[in-house]
Amino acid sequence: MDLQRVKEILSAENEISVHYHGVPIWIESIDSTSSMAVISPRETHEERQLVSIDGLDEN
Repeated sequence: MDLQRVKEILSAENEISVHYHGVPIWIESIDSTSSMAVISPRETHEERQLVSIDGLDEN
């Protein structure tokens, strides 16, 4: 996924389904400089991890 699309998803009024390696996730925040995102699983919101936005897929 590209940086502009991640920004659009974060600012969208409607919920947009995003997955990381097949797992449904929430995008918590992004770092535009490094193209990294802080994500958490949709089910728990407890395990946060820093990942490259290249690994995010919109479904």
